[in-house]
Amino acid sequence: MIVEQAPAKINLALHVRARRDDGYHEIETLFAFLQDGDEVRLADGPPSFTVEGPFAGALAGEGDNLVTRAAYAYATAFAGPADGAFTLVKRLPVASGIGGGSADAAAALRALARRDGILLDDPRLFAIAEGLGSDVPACLLGRSALGRGRGEQLEPVDGLVGTPVLLVNPGVAVSTGPVFAAWDGRDRGAIGDGSLLGRAILGRNDLEAPARRIAPAIGDALTLLIDSDGTRLVRMSGSGATCFALYKRPEDRAAAARAIRAARPGWWCLESALA
Repeated sequence: MIVEQAPAKINLALHVRARRDDGYHEIETLFAFLQDGDEVRLADGPPSFTVEGPFAGALAGEGDNLVTRAAYAYATAFAGPADGAFTLVKRLPVASGIGGGSADAAAALRALARRDGILLDDPRLFAIAEGLGSDVPACLLGRSALGRGRGEQLEPVDGLVGTPVLLVNPGVAVSTGPVFAAWDGRDRGAIGDGSLLGRAILGRNDLEAPARRIAPAIGDALTLLIDSDGTRLVRMSGSGATCFALYKRPEDRAAAARAIRAARPGWWCLESALA
């Protein structure tokens, strides 16, 4: 069995620059990845797909999933059979702005490439990833990067490895399409130069305002994180509803997690660090 991790993705900054004629948006974003997330397992056998884990129920009964789409696209690109029994251990909430499905698809591609002896930087893998979704190429790269275009044009960026992170989701699933559709169309400028943290602090998430109108609980999550001690950056990730804080020390992260779990016992929290 081949086991691949599918780490959670966060957007340290997300600048929406323009609407495109193809229905997508021109963006600039700073991707970063956590040390924790979902897990994809690949075993020999005919094509199959099973989901387990705390958020498996959200995907129950799906006949089509990004993992299975990745497997069929891989088989087409590499002219081979679509063999392989996949198991997805779903630990991340769905529709939450942290790239769960995209990370799962990227992990499936890595697992298939490892099985077949394909280099992980093979351009064909990234072509498949781009066809699967805007965040999948970044998840396939799996390291901090500046993303342009739809997010698929990637420039690796160093910094912040090991930084303590707390993710908080108020239990609200937010679809990406309506949030982008509610963006006001104003270009507020590019991501600047400098260190990864410096660029992130001076940046913003242009989807936060429309996401908060759709899901006001996002504002509550941000407030609780902002009020915690030792933060270096607090922001909503992607199109929401997950929010995150980077902390100076693991002790600060742990204290914030305890306080938020006590105040909002039904919310999802993940203590992790940047990879």
